[in-house]
Amino acid sequence: MTAWNADPEAGTSEFGAVTVVEGSSFCISGHTGDIHGGGAQGAYFQDTRIVSRWLLRINGAFREPLVARNPTAFQAEFVGRALSADGKFDSPLVVQHQRHVGHGLRDDITIRNYSGNDAPCEIDLKVDADLADLFDVKGGRAGTSGTVVRTAHKRELIIESAHPSGQRRGVAFRASGSKTTAEGLTFHVTIPARSQWTTSIIAIPLTNGERPQEPFTETTPLHHTPGGRRHAAWEEHVPRISVSDANVEDVMEKSQRDLGSLRIFDPAHPGRAAVAAGAPWFMALFGRDSLLASYMSLMVDPNLAAGTLQTLAALQGSKVDIDSEEEPGRMPHEVRLGVTAGLALGGTAYYGTADATPLFVSTLGELSRWGLGSDIIDSLLPHADRAIEWMEQYGDRDGDGFIEYQRPNEHGLVNQGWKDSWDGINFADGRMAETPIALCEVQAYAYAAYVARSLLARAAGDTAVERRCADRAAALKAAFNEAFWLPDQGYFALALDKDKKPVDSCTSNMGHCLWVGIVDEDKAPLVAERLMAPEMFTGWGIRTLGSDMGAYNPVSYHNGSVWPHDTALAATGLMRYGFVKEASRVASGLFDAAEHFGGQLPELFCGFDRTDFSEPVPYPTACSPQAWAAAAPVQLARILLRFDPDFTRNVLHLAPILPDSLGMFKADNVLLGRSRITVEATGSSGTVTGLPAGLELRSDPRPPLTGDLFG
Repeated sequence: MTAWNADPEAGTSEFGAVTVVEGSSFCISGHTGDIHGGGAQGAYFQDTRIVSRWLLRINGAFREPLVARNPTAFQAEFVGRALSADGKFDSPLVVQHQRHVGHGLRDDITIRNYSGNDAPCEIDLKVDADLADLFDVKGGRAGTSGTVVRTAHKRELIIESAHPSGQRRGVAFRASGSKTTAEGLTFHVTIPARSQWTTSIIAIPLTNGERPQEPFTETTPLHHTPGGRRHAAWEEHVPRISVSDANVEDVMEKSQRDLGSLRIFDPAHPGRAAVAAGAPWFMALFGRDSLLASYMSLMVDPNLAAGTLQTLAALQGSKVDIDSEEEPGRMPHEVRLGVTAGLALGGTAYYGTADATPLFVSTLGELSRWGLGSDIIDSLLPHADRAIEWMEQYGDRDGDGFIEYQRPNEHGLVNQGWKDSWDGINFADGRMAETPIALCEVQAYAYAAYVARSLLARAAGDTAVERRCADRAAALKAAFNEAFWLPDQGYFALALDKDKKPVDSCTSNMGHCLWVGIVDEDKAPLVAERLMAPEMFTGWGIRTLGSDMGAYNPVSYHNGSVWPHDTALAATGLMRYGFVKEASRVASGLFDAAEHFGGQLPELFCGFDRTDFSEPVPYPTACSPQAWAAAAPVQLARILLRFDPDFTRNVLHLAPILPDSLGMFKADNVLLGRSRITVEATGSSGTVTGLPAGLELRSDPRPPLTGDLFG
């Protein structure tokens, strides 16, 4: 079994758990800061759990938790009270615990003695590291491979494990002033009256005995660590958002913070940031997720899209491999860092996805409109052409013009679209569809890829490629509207099954078709009506599957839940086709939902109707922070502003349609081309200052691209 064969749904999470994340490293702990053995808790580095137990006792007792918070995504603060040995609750010892994650773990512990007497303290930290692969933890198989060896040195406790792959993983624990034992670290101190005692506990990951560059130390200021420097630069770089609606402003700020925390960096190109899918289980490069998240966050930083595209391009398939499902020109679905998947970004990739490859081309086309630099676009054009070759030679399995998927082995993903759970593709009566399957949104992404490549060719003066791709887009649009449209139901089929029979369930996927413009104008009103029907729109967001369908379950992963990114893309499609009130209603619902989640939208939430519950119901194993959920509010703000730059035509469209309840919206420091602009809008009026030279500001919405391609 390969790593990617695990159920794509997130593993069980602990209620009240505190998660900190930086790059591909993260830590999950309890509300006290302790990490208990078993379950998902732990600190992870390169998809390996380097800390599986971290239990702090003071005079033989645990801490009584008082507060836990995340001032930044890569930092947590815990405050607790040390219980007295006799069980009384009036202990004068207060424990302040700051945790940072990055190239390992650093915990700064301060014990304050509020008594008028000196306080003798026996401080005992029990630590362990099962060095389990992330997928083994997620699948409940932790500890099944490798032999763990513990060695207590004078200054460090080293725990290592040799895996069947030949790789060794390990961790070194240390703290100033501690005594090292095979079980952990101990301190014998007396804290003076009205004074405090402080130490720093460091966990340094080991890979084949080697330590990472710039690991945590006891003396290095935290803002000088790689993570600290990256996040300081991120905060300086991203837009500064001001909104009259305090909830929307809070959501936008937290979205930007989460996107910053979910960046991952290729060691070979440390200045190039890509977007990881989400914490805790998907802190890795995912083709589809990373592309969609970077597309939706263009207003925050178009460099995320550039870095994601460049990183994926370096991993583009070059051969046929049945096991990994690699094919020439195909973009990877997932890249992992763990022992089972390689030791560096790009080490081992799994390619079993139908949508990442066309999304690569369409995202490149959109990025070119933001004026980031022709050198980046030009360097990626050969990869876009190879991607289109994959679409036509490998993606279209039977030559009918549609992209289908079917795994060629027994261990890959059964379903290879964004609804990749085993039961995610089903008929209206609840029956599962059989592969090969052609998904409606994948055809839409392919259409968008052809349109994007045609426009890129036009900008380069390549009339032959421009015409060829325009013709392919027109043919695909006509064929799609013929084969996928269900006239009796008034919506598009989810897919075509192995017999080319329409999979007739009503799903949110057709919202993606609106987004890219593949839907015929005469069918769009019926699609919009169906998306906004009570069977689909909950008041918080759009269900993945209609409540009148046979497989509907509001607490399922893909069959009735609400996914913020999915809803945001559907809202984008509604706005594109002129359904302004509907798009605004969907956007408002999702912003309202975010307020109930503390301003941070999760990966998904349950699909109960807003009239049934006064708050959106959380989905128990949803990732948070999660990249495309974090990017969804950014995309919603963009569509409400109708902010659309196009450097290929030297035009910036700004035609805001902001709800009165939102009030004033202002974004400073927005990167556009090589300039930093300020966007201000209220209601239906908007202004831009700092506009790049030669770029014309227009107060009309961007016209559909199909118009100037096909006349």
